[in-house]
Amino acid sequence: MEMEPLSERQKYILGLVVRYYIETGIPIGSKTLVSDFDLDVSPATVRNELAALDEMGYLAQLHTSAGRIPSEAGYRYFVQRLLGDFALPVHVRETIRHQFHQARLDLEQWMRLAAAVLARTSNMASVVTAPRPRFSRFKHVELISTQGRLVLMILVLYGGQVKQQMLTLAEPLPQARLSAAANRLNSLYEGRNLDEITARLSQLDGSLEQDIANLVRDTLRRADARSISEIYRDGLANLMEFSGARQAVRLLEERTALADIMEEILSEDDLSGVQVVIGGEGKWEELRDCSIILGRYGVETDLAGEIAVLGPTRMPYGHNISAVRYIADLMSGFVNEYYAEKA
Repeated sequence: MEMEPLSERQKYILGLVVRYYIETGIPIGSKTLVSDFDLDVSPATVRNELAALDEMGYLAQLHTSAGRIPSEAGYRYFVQRLLGDFALPVHVRETIRHQFHQARLDLEQWMRLAAAVLARTSNMASVVTAPRPRFSRFKHVELISTQGRLVLMILVLYGGQVKQQMLTLAEPLPQARLSAAANRLNSLYEGRNLDEITARLSQLDGSLEQDIANLVRDTLRRADARSISEIYRDGLANLMEFSGARQAVRLLEERTALADIMEEILSEDDLSGVQVVIGGEGKWEELRDCSIILGRYGVETDLAGEIAVLGPTRMPYGHNISAVRYIADLMSGFVNEYYAEKA
Protein backbone atom coordinates (compact mmCIF):
# COMPACT_ATOMS: atom_id res chain seq x y z
CA MET A 1 0.00 0.00 0.00
CA GLU A 2 1.39 3.40 -1.00
CA MET A 3 1.99 5.73 1.91
CA GLU A 4 0.08 9.01 1.95
CA PRO A 5 2.44 12.01 1.81
CA LEU A 6 2.96 13.89 5.06
CA SER A 7 3.97 17.46 5.78
CA GLU A 8 7.28 18.04 7.54
CA ARG A 9 5.47 18.82 10.77
CA GLN A 10 3.40 15.66 10.51
CA LYS A 11 6.55 13.60 9.91
CA TYR A 12 8.18 15.15 12.97
CA ILE A 13 5.16 14.55 15.19
CA LEU A 14 4.75 10.98 13.95
CA GLY A 15 8.41 10.30 14.69
CA LEU A 16 8.01 11.68 18.22
CA VAL A 17 4.92 9.53 18.88
CA VAL A 18 6.60 6.35 17.62
CA ARG A 19 9.82 6.91 19.56
CA TYR A 20 7.93 7.86 22.74
CA TYR A 21 5.68 4.80 22.56
CA ILE A 22 8.57 2.43 21.81
CA GLU A 23 10.44 3.76 24.84
CA THR A 24 7.55 4.01 27.33
CA GLY A 25 4.66 1.91 26.06
CA ILE A 26 2.34 4.80 27.02
CA PRO A 27 -0.04 6.60 24.62
CA ILE A 28 0.79 10.26 24.21
CA GLY A 29 -1.42 13.30 23.68
CA SER A 30 -0.94 16.80 22.36
CA LYS A 31 -0.20 18.49 25.72
CA THR A 32 2.52 15.98 26.60
CA LEU A 33 4.07 16.32 23.16
CA VAL A 34 4.24 20.11 23.45
CA SER A 35 5.61 20.13 27.00
CA ASP A 36 8.01 17.18 26.83
CA PHE A 37 9.51 18.04 23.45
CA ASP A 38 9.36 21.86 23.61
CA LEU A 39 7.31 22.19 20.44
CA ASP A 40 6.87 25.76 19.27
CA VAL A 41 3.19 25.26 18.36
CA SER A 42 0.07 25.12 20.50
CA PRO A 43 -1.50 21.92 21.84
CA ALA A 44 -4.51 22.65 19.61
CA THR A 45 -2.29 22.60 16.51
CA VAL A 46 -0.64 19.35 17.59
CA ARG A 47 -4.07 17.88 18.36
CA ASN A 48 -5.18 18.66 14.80
CA GLU A 49 -2.07 17.02 13.38
CA LEU A 50 -2.61 13.95 15.55
CA ALA A 51 -6.19 13.73 14.31
CA ALA A 52 -4.98 13.98 10.71
CA LEU A 53 -2.37 11.25 11.24
CA ASP A 54 -5.06 9.12 12.87
CA GLU A 55 -7.39 9.62 9.90
CA MET A 56 -4.61 8.67 7.46
CA GLY A 57 -4.05 5.45 9.40
CA TYR A 58 -0.61 6.20 10.89
CA LEU A 59 -1.82 6.53 14.50
CA ALA A 60 -4.52 4.87 16.59
CA GLN A 61 -6.51 5.89 19.66
CA LEU A 62 -7.66 3.21 22.07
CA HIS A 63 -10.55 5.42 23.23
CA THR A 64 -11.60 9.03 22.70
CA SER A 65 -9.93 10.47 25.79
CA ALA A 66 -6.66 8.56 25.38
CA GLY A 67 -3.49 9.64 23.67
CA ARG A 68 -2.28 8.16 20.41
CA ILE A 69 -0.15 5.12 19.68
CA PRO A 70 1.44 4.07 16.38
CA SER A 71 -0.48 1.81 14.03
CA GLU A 72 1.26 -0.79 11.89
CA ALA A 73 1.27 1.74 9.06
CA GLY A 74 2.81 4.29 11.41
CA TYR A 75 5.60 1.93 12.41
CA ARG A 76 6.14 1.11 8.75
CA TYR A 77 6.40 4.78 7.75
CA PHE A 78 8.75 5.41 10.66
CA VAL A 79 11.10 2.57 9.67
CA GLN A 80 11.08 3.36 5.96
CA ARG A 81 11.13 7.16 6.03
CA LEU A 82 12.03 8.56 9.46
CA LEU A 83 14.39 6.18 11.22
CA GLY A 84 17.63 7.30 9.60
CA ASP A 85 21.03 5.73 10.21
CA PHE A 86 21.66 3.97 13.50
CA ALA A 87 24.82 2.23 14.71
CA LEU A 88 25.29 0.01 17.72
CA PRO A 89 27.33 1.69 20.47
CA VAL A 90 31.04 1.01 20.18
CA HIS A 91 31.17 -0.99 23.42
CA VAL A 92 28.33 -3.25 22.23
CA ARG A 93 30.09 -3.93 18.93
CA GLU A 94 33.36 -4.64 20.71
CA THR A 95 31.65 -7.08 23.09
CA ILE A 96 29.98 -8.94 20.21
CA ARG A 97 33.20 -9.09 18.20
CA HIS A 98 35.11 -10.40 21.22
CA GLN A 99 32.53 -13.17 21.77
CA PHE A 100 32.81 -14.30 18.17
CA HIS A 101 36.60 -14.23 18.16
CA GLN A 102 36.66 -16.41 21.28
CA ALA A 103 34.63 -19.13 19.57
CA ARG A 104 36.22 -22.16 17.97
CA LEU A 105 36.13 -22.34 14.18
CA ASP A 106 33.16 -24.65 14.16
CA LEU A 107 30.09 -23.92 12.04
CA GLU A 108 27.46 -25.18 14.49
CA GLN A 109 29.07 -23.32 17.39
CA TRP A 110 28.98 -20.10 15.36
CA MET A 111 25.30 -20.59 14.53
CA ARG A 112 24.39 -21.11 18.17
CA LEU A 113 26.59 -18.22 19.25
CA ALA A 114 25.03 -15.89 16.67
CA ALA A 115 21.52 -16.77 17.85
CA ALA A 116 22.44 -16.28 21.52
CA VAL A 117 24.27 -12.98 20.96
CA LEU A 118 21.50 -11.59 18.76
CA ALA A 119 18.80 -12.53 21.29
CA ARG A 120 20.76 -10.94 24.12
CA THR A 121 21.60 -7.78 22.12
CA SER A 122 18.04 -7.24 20.87
CA ASN A 123 16.21 -8.58 23.94
CA MET A 124 13.96 -10.35 21.45
CA ALA A 125 13.81 -13.83 19.94
CA SER A 126 16.43 -14.62 17.33
CA VAL A 127 16.69 -17.01 14.41
CA VAL A 128 19.82 -18.04 12.51
CA THR A 129 19.93 -20.52 9.64
CA ALA A 130 23.00 -22.49 8.59
CA PRO A 131 24.61 -21.37 5.32
CA ARG A 132 23.76 -23.37 2.23
CA PRO A 133 24.56 -23.01 -1.46
CA ARG A 134 22.08 -21.10 -3.58
CA PHE A 135 22.60 -23.69 -6.31
CA SER A 136 24.09 -27.11 -5.64
CA ARG A 137 27.23 -27.84 -7.62
CA PHE A 138 28.71 -31.12 -8.76
CA LYS A 139 32.12 -32.00 -7.31
CA HIS A 140 32.77 -35.59 -8.35
CA VAL A 141 31.19 -39.00 -8.78
CA GLU A 142 32.53 -42.52 -8.20
CA LEU A 143 31.11 -45.75 -9.62
CA ILE A 144 32.06 -48.90 -7.72
CA SER A 145 31.23 -52.40 -8.93
CA THR A 146 29.80 -54.48 -6.08
CA GLN A 147 28.19 -57.68 -7.34
CA GLY A 148 27.03 -58.66 -10.78
CA ARG A 149 25.03 -55.81 -12.27
CA LEU A 150 24.93 -53.85 -9.01
CA VAL A 151 26.94 -50.62 -8.86
CA LEU A 152 27.35 -48.14 -6.00
CA MET A 153 27.24 -44.50 -7.13
CA ILE A 154 28.84 -42.02 -4.73
CA LEU A 155 28.06 -38.42 -5.66
CA VAL A 156 29.82 -35.56 -3.84
CA LEU A 157 28.51 -31.99 -4.06
CA TYR A 158 30.29 -28.79 -3.15
CA GLY A 159 29.47 -27.93 0.45
CA GLY A 160 30.26 -31.44 1.65
CA GLN A 161 27.03 -33.24 0.76
CA VAL A 162 27.54 -36.91 -0.14
CA LYS A 163 24.82 -38.96 -1.85
CA GLN A 164 25.01 -42.73 -2.27
CA GLN A 165 22.76 -44.82 -4.46
CA MET A 166 22.73 -48.44 -5.65
CA LEU A 167 22.20 -48.90 -9.40
CA THR A 168 21.25 -51.98 -11.38
CA LEU A 169 22.85 -52.01 -14.84
CA ALA A 170 21.46 -53.75 -17.90
CA GLU A 171 24.58 -55.93 -17.95
CA PRO A 172 27.68 -56.36 -15.78
CA LEU A 173 30.54 -53.97 -16.56
CA PRO A 174 34.17 -54.16 -15.42
CA GLN A 175 35.43 -51.65 -12.87
CA ALA A 176 37.72 -50.10 -15.48
CA ARG A 177 34.73 -49.21 -17.66
CA LEU A 178 32.86 -47.72 -14.68
CA SER A 179 35.89 -45.68 -13.61
CA ALA A 180 36.37 -44.36 -17.15
CA ALA A 181 32.75 -43.18 -17.28
CA ALA A 182 33.07 -41.52 -13.85
CA ASN A 183 36.31 -39.78 -14.84
CA ARG A 184 34.72 -38.40 -18.00
CA LEU A 185 31.73 -37.05 -16.07
CA ASN A 186 34.07 -35.50 -13.51
CA SER A 187 36.06 -33.72 -16.22
CA LEU A 188 32.91 -32.39 -17.89
CA TYR A 189 30.86 -31.43 -14.84
CA GLU A 190 33.23 -30.45 -12.01
CA GLY A 191 31.92 -27.24 -10.42
CA ARG A 192 28.76 -27.17 -12.59
CA ASN A 193 25.20 -26.60 -11.40
CA LEU A 194 22.03 -28.25 -12.71
CA ASP A 195 21.48 -25.91 -15.66
CA GLU A 196 25.11 -26.10 -16.74
CA ILE A 197 25.10 -29.90 -16.61
CA THR A 198 21.87 -30.07 -18.62
CA ALA A 199 23.41 -27.85 -21.30
CA ARG A 200 26.30 -30.33 -21.70
CA LEU A 201 24.32 -33.56 -22.08
CA SER A 202 25.08 -33.70 -25.80
CA GLN A 203 28.79 -34.13 -25.02
CA LEU A 204 28.24 -37.48 -23.33
CA ASP A 205 29.24 -40.75 -24.93
CA GLY A 206 27.08 -43.85 -24.55
CA SER A 207 24.08 -44.87 -22.48
CA LEU A 208 26.04 -45.39 -19.24
CA GLU A 209 27.23 -41.79 -19.12
CA GLN A 210 23.74 -40.59 -20.06
CA ASP A 211 22.12 -42.66 -17.31
CA ILE A 212 24.57 -41.50 -14.64
CA ALA A 213 24.21 -37.88 -15.77
CA ASN A 214 20.43 -38.11 -15.43
CA LEU A 215 20.78 -39.47 -11.90
CA VAL A 216 23.17 -36.62 -11.06
CA ARG A 217 20.66 -34.10 -12.43
CA ASP A 218 17.84 -35.61 -10.33
CA THR A 219 20.00 -35.37 -7.21
CA LEU A 220 20.92 -31.74 -7.90
CA ARG A 221 17.28 -30.89 -8.59
CA ARG A 222 16.20 -32.32 -5.23
CA ALA A 223 19.06 -30.55 -3.44
CA ASP A 224 18.13 -27.19 -5.01
CA ALA A 225 14.47 -27.64 -4.07
CA ARG A 226 15.11 -28.24 -0.39
CA SER A 227 14.16 -25.40 1.93
CA ILE A 228 16.01 -24.12 4.97
CA SER A 229 16.99 -27.17 7.00
CA GLU A 230 19.02 -26.15 10.04
CA ILE A 231 17.47 -23.39 12.17
CA TYR A 232 18.94 -22.15 15.44
CA ARG A 233 16.69 -20.19 17.82
CA ASP A 234 17.26 -18.32 21.04
CA GLY A 235 15.51 -15.82 23.30
CA LEU A 236 11.98 -17.27 23.29
CA ALA A 237 11.68 -16.25 26.95
CA ASN A 238 12.11 -12.62 25.86
CA LEU A 239 8.71 -12.77 24.15
CA MET A 240 6.65 -13.92 27.11
CA GLU A 241 5.63 -10.46 28.28
CA PHE A 242 3.98 -9.16 25.12
CA SER A 243 0.43 -9.88 24.00
CA GLY A 244 1.30 -11.69 20.78
CA ALA A 245 3.77 -14.03 22.47
CA ARG A 246 1.83 -17.22 21.87
CA GLN A 247 1.55 -16.62 18.15
CA ALA A 248 5.21 -15.64 17.85
CA VAL A 249 6.43 -18.67 19.78
CA ARG A 250 4.23 -20.95 17.67
CA LEU A 251 5.80 -19.53 14.52
CA LEU A 252 9.30 -20.07 15.89
CA GLU A 253 8.45 -23.68 16.70
CA GLU A 254 6.96 -24.42 13.27
CA ARG A 255 10.13 -24.75 11.23
CA THR A 256 8.43 -25.11 7.84
CA ALA A 257 6.26 -22.00 8.18
CA LEU A 258 9.18 -19.96 9.49
CA ALA A 259 11.47 -21.14 6.69
CA ASP A 260 8.87 -20.35 4.03
CA ILE A 261 8.34 -16.82 5.35
CA MET A 262 12.06 -16.12 5.59
CA GLU A 263 12.77 -17.42 2.10
CA GLU A 264 9.95 -15.38 0.58
CA ILE A 265 10.94 -12.14 2.32
CA LEU A 266 14.61 -12.56 1.46
CA SER A 267 14.06 -13.63 -2.13
CA GLU A 268 16.74 -11.31 -3.49
CA ASP A 269 20.44 -12.12 -3.67
CA ASP A 270 21.66 -8.90 -2.04
CA LEU A 271 23.59 -9.57 1.16
CA SER A 272 23.84 -5.97 2.28
CA GLY A 273 20.20 -5.13 2.91
CA VAL A 274 17.98 -5.71 5.93
CA GLN A 275 14.25 -6.31 5.50
CA VAL A 276 11.67 -5.26 8.11
CA VAL A 277 8.20 -6.83 8.09
CA ILE A 278 5.65 -5.25 10.45
CA GLY A 279 2.42 -7.01 11.36
CA GLY A 280 2.84 -9.52 8.56
CA GLU A 281 2.27 -6.81 5.91
CA GLY A 282 -1.20 -8.28 5.42
CA LYS A 283 0.34 -11.47 3.98
CA TRP A 284 1.37 -13.57 6.97
CA GLU A 285 -1.22 -14.12 9.67
CA GLU A 286 1.52 -15.72 11.80
CA LEU A 287 3.23 -12.32 12.09
CA ARG A 288 0.16 -10.34 13.16
CA ASP A 289 1.13 -8.15 16.15
CA CYS A 290 4.80 -8.99 15.47
CA SER A 291 7.70 -7.48 13.61
CA ILE A 292 10.55 -9.42 12.08
CA ILE A 293 13.88 -7.96 11.00
CA LEU A 294 15.79 -10.16 8.57
CA GLY A 295 19.17 -10.10 6.91
CA ARG A 296 21.25 -12.51 4.88
CA TYR A 297 24.90 -13.35 5.44
CA GLY A 298 27.43 -15.31 3.44
CA VAL A 299 29.32 -15.15 0.16
CA GLU A 300 27.19 -13.53 -2.56
CA THR A 301 24.86 -16.22 -3.95
CA ASP A 302 27.35 -19.04 -3.42
CA LEU A 303 26.87 -19.88 0.25
CA ALA A 304 24.41 -17.92 2.36
CA GLY A 305 22.17 -18.12 5.41
CA GLU A 306 19.61 -15.94 7.17
CA ILE A 307 19.58 -14.09 10.47
CA ALA A 308 16.50 -12.53 12.09
CA VAL A 309 15.02 -10.85 15.14
CA LEU A 310 11.37 -11.50 15.98
CA GLY A 311 9.37 -9.56 18.55
CA PRO A 312 6.43 -7.22 19.15
CA THR A 313 5.75 -4.32 16.80
CA ARG A 314 6.78 -2.05 19.68
CA MET A 315 10.50 -2.72 19.45
CA PRO A 316 13.60 -0.48 19.15
CA TYR A 317 13.93 -0.72 15.37
CA GLY A 318 17.12 1.28 14.97
CA HIS A 319 19.00 -0.77 17.56
CA ASN A 320 17.73 -4.12 16.27
CA ILE A 321 18.25 -3.36 12.58
CA SER A 322 21.81 -2.37 13.42
CA ALA A 323 22.31 -5.56 15.47
CA VAL A 324 21.08 -7.77 12.63
CA ARG A 325 23.29 -5.97 10.12
CA TYR A 326 26.39 -6.06 12.33
CA ILE A 327 26.13 -9.74 13.27
CA ALA A 328 25.34 -10.64 9.64
CA ASP A 329 28.56 -8.88 8.62
CA LEU A 330 30.54 -10.87 11.19
CA MET A 331 28.97 -14.11 9.95
CA SER A 332 29.76 -13.21 6.34
CA GLY A 333 33.39 -12.80 7.31
CA PHE A 334 33.40 -16.19 9.01
CA VAL A 335 31.82 -17.96 6.03
CA ASN A 336 34.14 -16.25 3.57
CA GLU A 337 37.32 -16.93 5.52
CA TYR A 338 36.78 -20.34 7.06
CA TYR A 339 33.90 -22.14 5.40
CA ALA A 340 33.40 -21.17 1.76
CA GLU A 341 36.98 -22.06 0.91
CA LYS A 342 36.42 -25.56 2.27
CA ALA A 343 33.19 -26.10 0.34
